[in-house]
Amino acid sequence: MTVVFLHGWPGLPSDYDDVVTHLSGQRVIVPDLSGFGAGFAGTSAPFDATAAAHADRLLSLLDDHGAADGIVIVGYDIGSRIAQAALRTAPHRFRGAVLTPAYPGIGDRAASPALASTFWYQHFHREPVAAALIDGDERAVRTYLTYLWDTWRADAAPPPHLDEIVAAYARPGAFAASLQWYVANRGYAADDEPITVPTTMLWPDSDPLFPVEWADNLSEHFSDARLEVVTDCGHFVPVERADAVVRAIRSHLP
Repeated sequence: MTVVFLHGWPGLPSDYDDVVTHLSGQRVIVPDLSGFGAGFAGTSAPFDATAAAHADRLLSLLDDHGAADGIVIVGYDIGSRIAQAALRTAPHRFRGAVLTPAYPGIGDRAASPALASTFWYQHFHREPVAAALIDGDERAVRTYLTYLWDTWRADAAPPPHLDEIVAAYARPGAFAASLQWYVANRGYAADDEPITVPTTMLWPDSDPLFPVEWADNLSEHFSDARLEVVTDCGHFVPVERADAVVRAIRSHLP
């Protein structure tokens, strides 16, 4: 049995440290996602940053680890969208999924003018000025990422591994590389067929990006989904509520 974890932005595999410690006896794979933090290879060369391309790289990595099937995939933030792409590409390889928002059922609601003060960062990330102002500047990276953590987390507290995150994203070229995701993946709407793999959708009750009412279209995009609202939790679910993630994973294990 293999459990694979996909981190978010701005994050690292260590986002899942508290989750992994409670899964003794399970084989776990927690990869560095290409172009994100520690997954930045030290080159500014363009790479395919679409969710589908990330999913293809993930499936190749699972091949390298000999994980052919029976996999439980876990993802939050961008990791959730990459996981969804993998679930559509190779559903036969997965026995279950534990995800957080977003998903295609959000549609164009995030683009509403009323939410401009919430989703401004996505537009900012697509402009060259974002990298020009922040990339390679440790102080700027720390200030910006700390602000996002304070804003998106339920208790407005920095992550316990903030210094590690800043060190990874402050390397010259690393912050700019991570922004390629926002250029390659615009919006949330999609016409894909529903995901058939049994899925637990962990929806934080205090995530400023994705209000719980946006879970209303889950059944249109997942044929076997269970919605679990995670209380006292903001956007960073595995860091804020590792216990909820562990319970959801165990529900998909034999």
